[in-house]
Amino acid sequence: MSILPILYSFRRCPYAMRARLALYSSGIKCELREVVLRDKPSEMIKISPKATVPVLQLNDGTVIDESHDIAVWAIGQNDPNDWHGYIEEMSDLVKINDFRFKTHLDKYKYSSRNPELSKEEHRENANFFLEHLEMLLEKNGFLSADRQTITDLAIFPFIRQFAFVDKNYFNTLKFNRLQSWLDYHLKSAMFKNIMTKYGQWQPGTKPIYFP
Repeated sequence: MSILPILYSFRRCPYAMRARLALYSSGIKCELREVVLRDKPSEMIKISPKATVPVLQLNDGTVIDESHDIAVWAIGQNDPNDWHGYIEEMSDLVKINDFRFKTHLDKYKYSSRNPELSKEEHRENANFFLEHLEMLLEKNGFLSADRQTITDLAIFPFIRQFAFVDKNYFNTLKFNRLQSWLDYHLKSAMFKNIMTKYGQWQPGTKPIYFP
């Protein structure tokens, strides 16, 4: 086994982005294994039968296969930004994001697979969360404080995904703070670094180290 943690990831998955952002911001180096979703490696499925990214295997064999839990673990290992005090707020917002907002986001993005409502109706159903985030940004500047915290990194990939279903539409919304917040994260060096493209990992390929 690698002496470093092993991260099974998929570049465009928002959950995997959340994990990479947390690991990057905590300065935790790992071996990155890029997964192709239609051809998932048996090595990943063996240690995490749910077979979804991200999956983090620690060098003692422990497996963490929820992006939220990877973020909490990363801060617990190294917290250079003093974010430990925001974990509870992050967790509360992640519950809304992952179990309510993401449902509507997926139906909006894949509206042809969800014809029970129109694309526009699915989109409208997601607006409750955008409104909530706009309120938090008006209050704090960022989602949990007057500076970026783990809360922002945990939510940003999903707002990015929503926005780019129809960016022109997103830009017309009344959520000016949310639009600026998204733009701030999209332009950040951190985001650019975690979005480097890698080829599919296969057994025997040369290890890729992240960050």
